[in-house]
Order: sequence, then structure tokens, then C-alpha cells
Amino acid sequence: MIPCQRALFDIPRDVAYLNTAYMSPLSHAAVAAIDRGARMKARPWDLTIPDFYDAPDRARALFAGLVNADAAGVALAPSASYGIESAARNIPLAPGRRVVLLKDQFPSHVYPWRRRAVETGAEVFAVAAPPGEDATAAVLTAIDERCAVAALPNVLWTTGARIDLAAVRRRCDETGAALVLDLTQSAGAMVTDFAAIRPDFATAAAYKWLLGPYATGFLYVAPERRDGAPLEEGWITRKDSRNFAGLVEYTDEYEPGALRFDMGERANFALLPGLIAALEQLTAWGVANIEETLAARAAGLSKRIAALGLSPTPDVARGPHYLSAGLPVGAPKDLLARLAAKQVYLSERGGALRVTPHLWNDEEDCDRLVEALASEL
Repeated sequence: MIPCQRALFDIPRDVAYLNTAYMSPLSHAAVAAIDRGARMKARPWDLTIPDFYDAPDRARALFAGLVNADAAGVALAPSASYGIESAARNIPLAPGRRVVLLKDQFPSHVYPWRRRAVETGAEVFAVAAPPGEDATAAVLTAIDERCAVAALPNVLWTTGARIDLAAVRRRCDETGAALVLDLTQSAGAMVTDFAAIRPDFATAAAYKWLLGPYATGFLYVAPERRDGAPLEEGWITRKDSRNFAGLVEYTDEYEPGALRFDMGERANFALLPGLIAALEQLTAWGVANIEETLAARAAGLSKRIAALGLSPTPDVARGPHYLSAGLPVGAPKDLLARLAAKQVYLSERGGALRVTPHLWNDEEDCDRLVEALASEL
């Protein structure tokens, strides 16, 4: 169990911020690193060729360590939608084939598949996860011989419904389906083992549970998919790009691994240092320790808010770090605004409260949440 880490963040004592699934705060260390990085751009005459390569490679190695993957398979992406679009363009679809999704999945992991379905004659099939029940069984049933790709999260962003991705991978192996994951709501907060899950593509925006800056993220590409077509044909992903003087000696060869999928201007001198600082902190804490700590916090809160008349998702059916609770009849329509007026911050998604604490929270924050809910419901 990790003790409260509030001192590492700029969170006033009178603020109970329980909304990581919306956006994490940046740590003091990340803010300082971003400041140092921005100042590099202020003095461009000090920038050297290694500055275009070292930080991206450090970031991809840190992310690979968090998910038990090889760093060569990690590309830098500005968003989850960038990663999903990269995947959608590289997985063949055809008439009669299906893309299996979860109902109410995040839009960025739906729209690319809907467009590809129109282009190819394939079908998008959304699986409705029974409320409060294991969603994995319904997903496994939908992955049959018609399924070309299972495009899923680990944790559904609205309710926290959890999918057993290792079981899904085994089912995909049986049917020949590809597996494409959006891990934005789980990477960094749950143990995620790519050696067991073996995704074809997996993306994660970094501004939530990876505690990084906005407009940063990652795309993992399986070894057998690394010769695919990237969204961009940038110069830095090509072989021998470090030879700045020879860039007009054009080549069709890419750097090895998944680097061809890197976003343009990946050497973001301002944001990458902050992302690296965040990933280093997650690595120091250990994802298994983070998961255990957040699971205990969420389980305790689940019992307390249930006593107020809310209906939390059962612990066995949700991500360990993720708490969603249906509101009682008669709950005020402006509940979030009322809570915010008390400096208690969380979200409402799909008609349920979404409570997503992190290591900056302590029992005082939980007490303030419960007291605020009790006074407003």
C-alpha cells in the first residue's frame, strides 16, 4: 500500500479531487520538467541532434516497462484517436466481417471503425455489457468466425466495467480475430501484461492514469504488424535520419520496429520531459502497488456511498481503480455543480457518478465526498 502522495502535487487541502478518469493533475516534478523543456526551445542554438531522439526513446522505454512490452514496439502518439486510426487503417476488413465493440465505448474507439465499415462493407457490432455483471462473457460470445477485430478497452469509461483481456486474446486466437485496445482508462493504474494479452495494437492517451501532459500518448504495435502503413510519412522515422545534412537523400526504408508509426514532431521539447517525469514516478511506485492501493480506496468508498442510497458497480465487475454508482431517484440534476461548490470534484457519465481517486487522495477527501453527498441527496 502506497501512502498518500498529495505533497507531490499542487492540490490545496480544501480540494477533494476524485476525477482522474477525466484528467489527472501534473506533479510538481512534471511541471518543472515541462518548464525546463520549454526553455530548450527558447534557446534553439543549444539544441543538438541527440535532443531529437533521446527523450522519445526514453519515453517509449518507460511505457514499455509499465506494460511488459519491448520498447521497439512502442510509438509516440498525440492521442488515443491517433493510435486507433493507425490500427484501423492496418487491419483488413471485408463484407460479412465484424468489428466487435462494447456498447457506449469511448467515441474515439468507435468512429474509425464505423468509417472503415462503410468503406469495406463490414459491420460494427456493439456488445451490451449487463449492468453490474461480468462484461467479459458477453464479449467472448460475440467474438465468433465473423469477427475480424475485437476493438475494446480494458475498463469502460462510463461504468468502469472490466474486460478480461487475456481471455479475449485467447478467444481471438481461436477465431483469427485481431485485438485492438484503448487503454487510456487503465494503463498506469492496473497491471497490464502485453506478454499475456498480445494486442495487435494498443493505444493510451497519457493525460489520465499515466499522469502525463495533454496531447501525449503511446501506440504499441505487435511484431507482425510493424511493417504496416503509418498515418504520417515523416522524416525522422526513416533510416539514417540522424544525418540531417543528408535528409534529401530520400529512402523508402524506415527505422526498425514500430518507430514508423511515431507522430510527426515527436521530439516535443516542452511536453516530453513532463511525460518522462510522470512515467518515472509511476515506475518508482510500481503499477501493482498503485492498483492495490487504489482498489482498497475504491472498495472502501463503494461501501460508504452505498449506505447513502447510491448503487455502485460490484467490485468484481469493475476496474479496481474505478467506481461508478447509480444515483437514487430524486437526485438533484445539478449535483455535480453542488459538489464542486463544496470543492469536491468528480464526473457523471451515463446517469451515474464516476468516482476515480488516485494516490493524492486520503481519508479526509473520502470523508468530504461522503459528507457532501449525504447533504445533497
